[in-house]
Amino acid sequence: MKRLVLPISLVLVAVAPGCVTKAKYTELQGQLDAAQQELAGRETRIGELENEITVMDQKIADLEAKLAAAKEEHARLGEQIAKGDADMAALLKDRSRLKESIDDMTQALAEQRKRRAEAEKRVAEFRDMLLRFKGLIEAGKLNVKIVDGRMVLALPMDILFDTGKAKLSDDGKAAITEVGGVLATIPEKKYQIEGHTDNVPIYNEKFPSNWELASARALVVLKTLQHAGVAPTQLSAASFGEFKPTADNGSDEGKAKNRRIEIVILPDLTNLPGFEELNALAGK
Repeated sequence: MKRLVLPISLVLVAVAPGCVTKAKYTELQGQLDAAQQELAGRETRIGELENEITVMDQKIADLEAKLAAAKEEHARLGEQIAKGDADMAALLKDRSRLKESIDDMTQALAEQRKRRAEAEKRVAEFRDMLLRFKGLIEAGKLNVKIVDGRMVLALPMDILFDTGKAKLSDDGKAAITEVGGVLATIPEKKYQIEGHTDNVPIYNEKFPSNWELASARALVVLKTLQHAGVAPTQLSAASFGEFKPTADNGSDEGKAKNRRIEIVILPDLTNLPGFEELNALAGK
């Protein structure tokens, strides 16, 4: 706090009142009282200012505390933002992975639907064949079956050819002609005629082995089907001889089952999965 300095004349009057007149003393006393009042007022103002300073210091301290708290909150929020960014990146990665998984499952589902449609189509074709050949099947002249995933029309050899011969019997020719008439109405299919024998060996000038016998029989059936109206571009022949039996050759019954002509309805490989990839690998 600053001290108030009194005028020298007042000090002298206080020390030596006898040196001045009463009027002068009274004047000086009044000045002294006024100075003291001013001093008291200034001291009061100084107290007020000191109080204001104290309040301001408290406000500054509060603001500094709030600033420190705000900095801490800012740091905490920064950590939360960083964590949020990391979580967001992880979510985006999971979302991308989930989308890929959905795409894979969608593709797999489409492939499954395609395969199911193909399977349903094959079942419908098999039922259609059973219906078309109902008469021959019921007469015991034809059997429609699935072998190695292919539809097969199997004709017992006993109604087609005599033992060791490759000439169709009258009943055999009638049966093959009837089959051919039906197959001719399905121009989008291809047919392979397969010849099969039992394991009894044959050896003569015309047929050195069962290969030749089975081949000759398959070709005779092929030509009969062609005459019945099946386009030659739909037909092919193959010989398996005795090497693809369907029964045990140890009995006469088994041998009879193995002596057969099979008309195989060839599948359309273009519908199989991977066909386009195979063509690409082959350079087509």
